[in-house]
Amino acid sequence: MNQIRVMLVDDHEVVRLGLRTLLEDQPWIRIVAEAGNAEQAFQAAESLRPDVVVMDIRLPGQNGIQTCQELTNRWPEMRVIMLTSYADDELIFKALQAGASGYVLKQVGNQALIDGLDALRRGEALLDPVVTGKVIARMRESERQRERDVFRDLSEREMEVLALVVDGKSNAEIAAELSLSQKTVGHHVSTILSKLGFSNRIEAATFAVRHHIENYLPEE
Repeated sequence: MNQIRVMLVDDHEVVRLGLRTLLEDQPWIRIVAEAGNAEQAFQAAESLRPDVVVMDIRLPGQNGIQTCQELTNRWPEMRVIMLTSYADDELIFKALQAGASGYVLKQVGNQALIDGLDALRRGEALLDPVVTGKVIARMRESERQRERDVFRDLSEREMEVLALVVDGKSNAEIAAELSLSQKTVGHHVSTILSKLGFSNRIEAATFAVRHHIENYLPEE
C-alpha cells in the first residue's frame, strides 16, 4: 500500500492528539478515525476499515488485547499495533497471540515509530528492539520446553538407553556400556517404545534425533 489509513485507539485524548500530530506529518499516513474505547473502535472499524490500528494495550472496559483479537478475527487484513508503556513479557505474548502485528513501547522515539509504521507498510512485522529480544528468547525457551516435554515420561536410565539406541548400538552393546544385563536392556527398550508409542527402535531413534535428545541427557 502506498498510503496507510490509520485509526488511533487510546482513552487519553491528549495521547491521540500527539499521535495524530506526529503521524499526519507523513504524507503516506492518513488518520481516518480515533476511538477512546473498544466499542468506538469496533464502530469505526466497521464503517471505515482502516489499514492499521495503533492501540493502547490498556483501555477502559474491554482491554486492548481483547479488542485486538476481536478486530483481527473480524477483519484479518487489518493490522494492529499495540502501543504501551509496559515492556511486560506476558503482555507481549498475549498481544502477539491475539493477532497484533507489532508491539511498540511509548518511550520509543518519534522517528522510530514512524520507521516502524513504514516497515509495516512494506509488509514487515513491527516490534520494538527491546521487545524483539524478549520474543526471540521466549520462542527459544518455548521450543526447548516442548522438546523436554516429549521425553517427560522417560526415566534417566531410559534416556541413556534411548541415546545409545540412537547411536545404533545393539542390546548387547548397550548392556556392556551401562553394566546391565541384556534382559534388563531389553526391558528398558520395550518400556521406551511403549511410553513413546512406537513399534520399533528405528521409529524411536528417529523421534529422539528430531527432538534433540542430546540436550536432555542426565549430566555425567
